[in-house]
Amino acid sequence: MKLFCLWLAVLGICGAETIVNGRRSVVLNGTSAQLTVDIAGGSIVDFHLLDGGLNPLQWEEKGGATVPRPMGHFLCLDRWGAPSDAEKANGMPFHGEATRVEWKVASESAGAAAMSAQLPMAGISIRRQVRLSDSAPVFLVTEAVKNDNKLGRVYNMVQHATVGPPFLDENTVVDSNARKGFAQGGPMPHPEEPAVYWPQALKDGAPVNMRMLTNDPMPNVVSYTIDEEFGWVTAANPQKGLLIGYIWKTSDYPWFNAWRDVKGGRPAARGLEFGTTGLHQPYPILIAKGSIFGRPIYKFLDTGETQTRSYAGFLTKIPAGYKGVATVKYADGKLVLQERDGKTITLTVGALFPN
Repeated sequence: MKLFCLWLAVLGICGAETIVNGRRSVVLNGTSAQLTVDIAGGSIVDFHLLDGGLNPLQWEEKGGATVPRPMGHFLCLDRWGAPSDAEKANGMPFHGEATRVEWKVASESAGAAAMSAQLPMAGISIRRQVRLSDSAPVFLVTEAVKNDNKLGRVYNMVQHATVGPPFLDENTVVDSNARKGFAQGGPMPHPEEPAVYWPQALKDGAPVNMRMLTNDPMPNVVSYTIDEEFGWVTAANPQKGLLIGYIWKTSDYPWFNAWRDVKGGRPAARGLEFGTTGLHQPYPILIAKGSIFGRPIYKFLDTGETQTRSYAGFLTKIPAGYKGVATVKYADGKLVLQERDGKTITLTVGALFPN
């Protein structure tokens, strides 16, 4: 079957695949970085510099060796969080079906791939294009979501980019241009009270700096709005000499959701999540609430309608003692990261987002 698919790939009928750690994968190669997408669930499971080798996206949900499951940077679709009790009884999984199905590879070259997936319970299909830059350690993902149902429906779409050890440790610092936010788990009808401002959160009324994670994961999930044209988030580990970051259009993803997890008293995972919602609840609760801080917490997709969103991920080396990121700017084909002490790192990336 593998040889047959490789022969079809030459004819442009299906994409070539590689076996990585026993799992079917698509591996994209650039001049400075490599990116791997897992086919059983569609997760981006590896993004590393060719001359560095450390992959920040080392996290996965426990499961069978080859079964579809969330790993690294995975997609939450058609929801973020739990289904309703009735939906759960019918088999709808947490965070939706996107990571629970096999993806199909339509085409693949050295630095680009096209793939798709069908979500049978949600009645949604998704087409994804991934392009790894040949000039910089940057990748662009564009995803088109279509409602295949005969009726319109609400849905959500959250990019669950997840960093883990060894990149993640007590020295890893997360920065973002997030603004007003709230901790998940507050009582309805006003779960957003009390409000906080990035990087602040509250635990039992005391301030918590969400930039850092040591041995206490609480608050567990805090969601923030973005006020600028582009949203961004970075995770930097100066001792490891590496930074990973994401940038996206706020019109596509108006929320940044910070998830933190600790195991054995050590940082185990950080979710650098950006998406269409900031409330981690089933749809009956989202619809009753409607919006938070004037921002929508769900999207509507009419029958036959397609909605398209894009984001970019990037890597860069950083020096020891790096203080974290103050701003990320994208203009004229360049990403400019300004350190908190005023120094800058510039990545020449070309055109990132479709017009």
